[in-house]
Amino acid sequence: MLRYMIKRLLFSLLIIWGVLSMTFLIIHLAPGDPSSLYVKPEIDAETVENIRRQMGLDLPLWQQYFHWIREFATGNFGVSFSHQRPVSEILAEAIPNTLQLTSAVFLPQLILGVILGMVMAVRRNTKIDFSISTLLLFFYSMPGFWLALMAIMVFSLKLGWFPSSQMASLHPVDGLWAQAVDRIQHLILPALVLAIPFGAYTARFVRSSLSEVLTQDYIRTAMAYGIKSSRIIFKYALKNALLPLITLLGFYLPFLLGGAVITEYLFAWPGVGRITVNAIFSHDFPVILAGSFIAALAVVMGNLISDLLYRAVDPRIKIQMTN
Repeated sequence: MLRYMIKRLLFSLLIIWGVLSMTFLIIHLAPGDPSSLYVKPEIDAETVENIRRQMGLDLPLWQQYFHWIREFATGNFGVSFSHQRPVSEILAEAIPNTLQLTSAVFLPQLILGVILGMVMAVRRNTKIDFSISTLLLFFYSMPGFWLALMAIMVFSLKLGWFPSSQMASLHPVDGLWAQAVDRIQHLILPALVLAIPFGAYTARFVRSSLSEVLTQDYIRTAMAYGIKSSRIIFKYALKNALLPLITLLGFYLPFLLGGAVITEYLFAWPGVGRITVNAIFSHDFPVILAGSFIAALAVVMGNLISDLLYRAVDPRIKIQMTN
């Protein structure tokens, strides 16, 4: 087990280094220059060159790369070009906001997806199965940005039920309870937009897995013995059908963060996704690289969590890894 973990961690570090190196190369080859943020008609060429020198942009690309990789390896993400603040401070403020959004999405979509998947599997090939499956396919295929814009237009602008942006109201809210209610109101729309596609995918996955289990011989034998259908489903079928779902739990982490990028930007939610998109527009290299690091780390950790969870519930995986 320890040997396996060490190999996985070393391989994960290699993947993260590759992702960050490719990101570094791409953003430096892309058109645009971070120093353009400070360039004005009244500023002379010498001042512009001094600004580039302070940013380290006057060095050859390979020197910039090795300087960056040395600082990054020590945990120094640098200073944001646009905010003039350490990137670590910006991330410390943004990461809890992103985790708050994704946490509000993960469990509800999982519960609803499992319930809908069970209903479709038990009622498979019926009108109920067809109707729910068609509706879920519609929501799963819907672009996230379009769903977010429609939600803002309908529930915020037309009906006025929920706020359309930010984490809290601009006007001061007194009282702990009032602040909690205000935060929940701002959280509902972005969480709903982010949860719908994931819930739809979970439901369709559970439907497929449970339908396959219900056709197994041991399920038919249990039915032939007159065991109640509810007991067969919850005690025997569902337990085996949800095993493949465990592998998806780790993969949800990077996909949730990826979906949160568009959702945070459209709802002006001050999370990692929003600051990364703004950094791309402003050519803020340190923030872009830090955001790429978080995304790569989420993918690697998601894969590792999936493997460990599956290893914990399936004895055959334990034997295979031990040998």
